[in-house]
Amino acid sequence: MRTHTRHVFMCVGPRCTENGERAQAMFELMGEKIDALPELRVKRTRTHCMVACRAQGPVLVVYPEGVWYNRVDEAAVERIVTEHLLGDEEVTDLIFHRLGEGDTCPAEE
Repeated sequence: MRTHTRHVFMCVGPRCTENGERAQAMFELMGEKIDALPELRVKRTRTHCMVACRAQGPVLVVYPEGVWYNRVDEAAVERIVTEHLLGDEEVTDLIFHRLGEGDTCPAEE
């Protein structure tokens, strides 16, 4: 395992996209983008359902920040890699949850 300072977990379905096909494609694209930048010290791991998307996947989480992105498509992968992983700037308009900052769904009253 190569040395890493961040760990990206990405759901590859099968719930978030039809049979997980698009999610798997985004996972592979993320790998290509990371591998193209040898200065990045990022490990990526595919997961099954993280039970957070409500069909708005695929979901991607970056640690140690604990930043959750959903609806990850090609454009989002590009922005997350270049802005967040390489540039150290979270892609705030794509974030739907942060570790330690409330629930993804409001509690029922």
